[in-house]
Amino acid sequence: MYGKATECGIAALSRLAEVYDGGETRLSAQDIAQDRGLLKPFVGKVLTTLSQAGLVKGSRGPGGGFTLAKPPSEIKIFDVFRLFEREEDSDLCPFGGGVCGVGINCALHEKLCRVQDAINHILYETTFEDFRVAAQEKGLKPTRPEDVQEHHHRETYRAPYKRKGFP
Repeated sequence: MYGKATECGIAALSRLAEVYDGGETRLSAQDIAQDRGLLKPFVGKVLTTLSQAGLVKGSRGPGGGFTLAKPPSEIKIFDVFRLFEREEDSDLCPFGGGVCGVGINCALHEKLCRVQDAINHILYETTFEDFRVAAQEKGLKPTRPEDVQEHHHRETYRAPYKRKGFP
């Protein structure tokens, strides 16, 4: 569905949303990396992009770190997605070779439309408020990387290269 930078951006903003208290609580790139099982240099790079886009604010020194630049209810998943992903406006059908939606639809057209509608709903309708509510009001906490058994890897929502049971 999306690449590593988008995944990292969503992970970083979701962590900042979990602790959001109007900007008092700040987390370092190291804190976010540890909490989400990510590499600190990559988190730092992504936080720089998020800061330049006005989604996070950072400060240096004692008591420094990052916080959301605005309430989590005002930041949509799409705000992160658009920073790291290329939007495709192609009408070309990936399976039929023609123009999708014109004339006879390919065999997967309706299924692809339903998938795209679901993705659009997540991107455009979901805010980071969901993460604040889950952590602060429902008491839900993500499993920390050190609490995960060694053989278990963090699930990703990027398109799989290989799936179990498929070549």
